[in-house]
Amino acid sequence: MNNLFKLIIINLLLISSIGIRAQELNSKAFKSGEHLTYQASYNMSGLLTTFAQVDMKTAAVRTKKKSYMHLKCTAYTYKKWDDFFKIRDLYEAYINPYTSTPYLYKRDTNEKGTIRKETYKYKGNIVDATYVRGQSGVIPATFNISPETKDVVSTLYYLRNLPIHTARVGDNKDFNVVFDRKIKKVTLQFLGKEKINTVLGEKECYKISVALKRENLLKGNNIIYLTADKNKVPVLIEFNIPVGNGQLKLTQAKNLKY
Repeated sequence: MNNLFKLIIINLLLISSIGIRAQELNSKAFKSGEHLTYQASYNMSGLLTTFAQVDMKTAAVRTKKKSYMHLKCTAYTYKKWDDFFKIRDLYEAYINPYTSTPYLYKRDTNEKGTIRKETYKYKGNIVDATYVRGQSGVIPATFNISPETKDVVSTLYYLRNLPIHTARVGDNKDFNVVFDRKIKKVTLQFLGKEKINTVLGEKECYKISVALKRENLLKGNNIIYLTADKNKVPVLIEFNIPVGNGQLKLTQAKNLKY
């Protein structure tokens, strides 16, 4: 179940940069105050069973010297599932509101009593980090990342800003995401468009497949449906792992930019 929820977070925070270069970044697809809510479901004995909720929020933060966009992702199991596998997770990032360049990333997760905490401070291609595993206490670490590597939270909002409409069916792109102080190699492929029913009504969506290189978490088809409009909202994610399959479904969207 730990790997299942890790997969859910990674899938939710990976959208698409297929066929697009970083310098083509255009106007933002989101604004301060946006709030997206998802239900996480897993196939148990042939039935999709909803067991958790994921919330994603944005907020403008200003200091005397800089302005930031605060990105916050929380995930928790519903109470009736807590005895089986209790999850209380928080992921945060502070980014440049115009370029989505990350300045700070924080993770504070508690999954079935297993505590993991991380803080990343970005300094170019160097990350100064601290982390906690269980009762280990705070441990400092420094590691290198390649250019344009981001954490999973920063990646989501960066990719939503890109002009995905320029992608062609079959286009794919590899890129790097840092998670657990390790670089994850991700491959995305643009599969075209499809109309689906969503909480926002019937929507034409970009259909994108996701694969993690040299990882055993993903099996078969893993599809993200992203609204083919200026907001580029991820409305449905279908995932497959060695022990089963499930989905993340948007149930509420507040304060969208368009």
